[in-house]
Amino acid sequence: MKQGGKLLIAQGGGPTAVINQSLIGAVLEARKFPQVSKIYGAIHGVSGIVNEDFVDLTQETTHNLESVACTPSSALLSTRDKPDEKYCEEMFKVMKAHDIRYFFYIGGNDSADTVRIVNEKANEANYELRSIHIPKTIDNDLLVNDHCPGYGSAAKYVVQAFMGVNLDLTALPGVYIGVVMGRHAGFLTAAAAMAKKYPEDGPHLIYLPERPFSIEKFLLDVKATYEKYGKCIIAVSEGLCDSDGTPIIAKLNKEVERDSHGNIQLSGTGQLGDLLASEVKAKLGIKRVRSDTFGYIQRSFMGCVSDVDQREAREVGEKAAQFALWNNVDGSVTIHRTGTYAVEYRLSKLEEVARLTKSMPDNFINQDGNYVTDAFKEYVRPLLGSQMPEAHRLRAPKVEKILNK
Repeated sequence: MKQGGKLLIAQGGGPTAVINQSLIGAVLEARKFPQVSKIYGAIHGVSGIVNEDFVDLTQETTHNLESVACTPSSALLSTRDKPDEKYCEEMFKVMKAHDIRYFFYIGGNDSADTVRIVNEKANEANYELRSIHIPKTIDNDLLVNDHCPGYGSAAKYVVQAFMGVNLDLTALPGVYIGVVMGRHAGFLTAAAAMAKKYPEDGPHLIYLPERPFSIEKFLLDVKATYEKYGKCIIAVSEGLCDSDGTPIIAKLNKEVERDSHGNIQLSGTGQLGDLLASEVKAKLGIKRVRSDTFGYIQRSFMGCVSDVDQREAREVGEKAAQFALWNNVDGSVTIHRTGTYAVEYRLSKLEEVARLTKSMPDNFINQDGNYVTDAFKEYVRPLLGSQMPEAHRLRAPKVEKILNK
């Protein structure tokens, strides 16, 4: 770039346990380059840009930045705004006024699209602006990427939660339904499979939005599992739909909540789990049936962060600064798996990542559509990190009965 200027960074969408690693990685790496005069952080994402609500991260201590990096959730606060052309035009006007020459946005596919539009505005105005999208989402649904920062830690939480549920229902058998985030992609729900250690362990059934969900088949699966093991542990994605694409929550309950974008509210209501539990009780006559909706708790849980996820989230932030400041290019930082398990970072075109959603590959889901394959387990195992806990059982021999032979 012929001239330097300020760098602006923002965070969008749902928080994760490691999104601040990307933020701090980008900030500290950008500090090394003399052409960057200031580093600004936008409060509440793109809405903070339009409102000129900035903090000067150039004046933050390195020690505190490192402490923030290890803290879950979005340090710059977030937004659910999905900018259109007019919104991005207002953002660009603010950037020009503040002499912003580097724009980094940490987020999912909507965030990538925002970066794309802003970059087009700059090109149309012949304004030198390097625009980089930094990947983030617990849903793991960004195209081009092998996996996304934030997913590994959320998956680790899901695995450990189902480990605990499995131990609970081993002690006091029944049916348990855990509803996990995932409107269109089942990667996070699928991770529950890694909780299984012994053959009779749960989860016994896993249902993902990539396969049509049938209440009738679900009840048959639960019945067969309960008769075999005396318990049944089930992981379901919040975005389950029938063969017509109708969300199961809408099929079971006509009165559904909707979000600000008109989408059926899937997270946080508890309805899907309660409705499925009611079906099991009513149709199968099983009395001890419970359900939980994990909701927000998956995203920023303090004590459950994958060290692999942390490291890679940090590196995508660093690579964003390097691509923009060394290579003078725009794009989306993407993660690519190599070898047994290693990653490399590339810069992909924004339009290849923007808007669209990646789904679970067919070879990750079993033929019956109620569990995952070994291929998925091999895929997800390294993303959980190096410090996964393990459940153990007593191995003491039974004492021979005297009175109740």
